[in-house]
Amino acid sequence: MSAPMSSCLRPSFSPSLPLMGQTVQRKQVSNAKTSPTWLTASNSPAMTYVIITGGIDLSVGSVVGLGGMIGGYLIQKGLTVGGYTLYFSVPMVILIVILLGCAIGWVNGAVITKLRVAPFIATLGTMYICRGFANIISTGRTFSSLAGYEGLGNTGFKFMGSSIMGIPVGAILLIILSVITAIILRKTTFGWHVYAVGGNERAARMSGIKPDRVKIYVYMLSGACAALVGIINTAQLMAAHPAGGDGWEMNAIAASVLGGTSMAGGIGTIGGTFVGAFVIGVLNDGMAMCGVTEFWQNVIKGAVIILAVVIDQYQRNLQAKMALRVKNEAK
Repeated sequence: MSAPMSSCLRPSFSPSLPLMGQTVQRKQVSNAKTSPTWLTASNSPAMTYVIITGGIDLSVGSVVGLGGMIGGYLIQKGLTVGGYTLYFSVPMVILIVILLGCAIGWVNGAVITKLRVAPFIATLGTMYICRGFANIISTGRTFSSLAGYEGLGNTGFKFMGSSIMGIPVGAILLIILSVITAIILRKTTFGWHVYAVGGNERAARMSGIKPDRVKIYVYMLSGACAALVGIINTAQLMAAHPAGGDGWEMNAIAASVLGGTSMAGGIGTIGGTFVGAFVIGVLNDGMAMCGVTEFWQNVIKGAVIILAVVIDQYQRNLQAKMALRVKNEAK
């Protein structure tokens, strides 16, 4: 048989047909990574608390993914105990996931304060652990069809991903959470303790503040917020994938830094963080409209973050020099 005839008779397959499941899987991974900017930067208020204390939390993106996977698992498969499967209502699922986030935050805070591990290293380790468990729960697959069942009493999850007057329910919840965290930071004793620990931990301890306790509470807040964001992200997609929240910690850090939060600690506001998140959103949308590829978007955002830190450091040095000059003139 001639070569052309042989080529015509050879079975021909569309690249996407035999790999239909993998094609859908890649689409779900893409959706999990490219959620709205307001959602990817929604960990910023809690991250602001962490950075003000002089720390950093690299685990929030993985906690988002793990929280979404736990929520999806409980709705779709329930919890099997002693041969019996328990299904929880949606509010109970949300509560369980938030408590899980608190527990992860407590572990981060305890490792940092009690074992004296640097925040970067401690939360980096937690980041890998949470991402690993997110994959173990589903062996890397997606939990889809999370509408629940009337007979099991676990319906209503879709409401978290719906909108009210065109505004996503998740966005409304996160705005309320941000307002509460802003009030706590500026108007309560705990908020001032956060600033004191970040500004001068030794002086804070001598004044009767317990820095270790403050840091643990701050990391617990970060974990709880990340877990809540994981639930909202899962509800937006109506599917839970272990890649959810991948890289979102960078958006949270970037929003905080661009909003004026000092990486050295002791300085920062939730309002400024909101401005930083808005700047990131404008950058993302503007670059997308201009046809800038995702790879170059990451380069540009990284450069903007470095520039913001350099400007912050320059301002701090300038303020220190001016304060020293005033002190010398007073003598």
